[in-house]
Amino acid sequence: MKKIKKVLRPINKVLIHCTATKPDHDVDVKDITQWHLARGWSDCGYHYHIKLDGTIQSGRPIELIGAHCRGYNKFSIGIAYAGGLDEKGKPSDTRTEEQKESLVKLMIRIRKVYPEISVYGHNEFSNKACPSFDVQAEEY
Repeated sequence: MKKIKKVLRPINKVLIHCTATKPDHDVDVKDITQWHLARGWSDCGYHYHIKLDGTIQSGRPIELIGAHCRGYNKFSIGIAYAGGLDEKGKPSDTRTEEQKESLVKLMIRIRKVYPEISVYGHNEFSNKACPSFDVQAEEY
């Protein structure tokens, strides 16, 4: 993962997402990039991705506006984790302990650069289950 640095675009939010995949499907940032390119986007829409084993991967460079939440991309950082659906395909918090720990570590790194940043789930700005857990019930 690249070093987090202050960029020229104003950033005041982190939006957390899931890949809407089942718990046994470990998604890589390369997979997400392919999905997003197939939709006609220029790159991975998220700035960071957290794999099942907790590996934090860099996606779209943070200095570029993401493509993860219509109307909020300009001022936000997008983070996705692999998972979000149970075995039957229903929205569920499938995060591994490693993913939870990595999300906290990533947020600590982001807050060192953006101390006043607010954290939200995608579902707080869109009629979706994503990220399949209550972001506001956790501390970052």
